[in-house]
This record gives sequence, structure tokens and C-alpha cells, in this order.
Amino acid sequence: MVKREASLDEIFTALAHPARRTILRRLCRGAATVGEVAKPLKMSLPAVTKHLDILERAKLIRRSVQAQWRLCELQFMPLDQASQWIAEQRQIWEARLDRLEQHLHDLESQHEEKNL
Repeated sequence: MVKREASLDEIFTALAHPARRTILRRLCRGAATVGEVAKPLKMSLPAVTKHLDILERAKLIRRSVQAQWRLCELQFMPLDQASQWIAEQRQIWEARLDRLEQHLHDLESQHEEKNL
């Protein structure tokens, strides 16, 4: 469980920055070179490389070298982990809200019975 938490921390930290989300959106269309990834971003190549490092540490991307090109490729498993965690939290909170709604309904019914 601790390892999963650390992994989720890295994933959510990586997803927190708009430039990194832009990079991931680009990689959804397929592998791309660092230059292709950097093109829509208004920042230097060293700054893009730092963002790629963060995405790679979170295992959201994989970088490889093919001839003179450095390719970046999206890795879906960490996104699935984050999505699963969010779904689990949603279920917990929906159940809590359902219980609260029932409790408020019960209180309202009791209040109405007392006033009759």
C-alpha cells in the first residue's frame, strides 16, 4: 500500500502542471520526438526536458532513442492506477453522501411527526 501511495503521489504531482498535461495530450496521438512535444509549449527545450523527467519518474511516459531521435511514448498503466483510485474515492464519498441524505430524511420525518 505504501508503494502505491508513493506512485500515486508522483502521478498526481506530474499531472498537476498544465505543460505536462499538454505533453500527455500530445502523446495520446502516438509517440513523438522531444522537439514535437516541445513545439506547442512556449518554453525552452531544457525546461521541456525537466517536465519530461517528471513524467518519466511518474512512469507516465517512456523515452527511447532511435537513431538520432529521442522518442517519448505515453504509458497508460499509471493513468489507470490514478483513475482506479479516483473511482474508489468516488464510491466512498457517494456512500457517505447517501447515508447523510438518509439521515437528514429521517430527521425531517421525526420533526414532522413531532409537529403533528
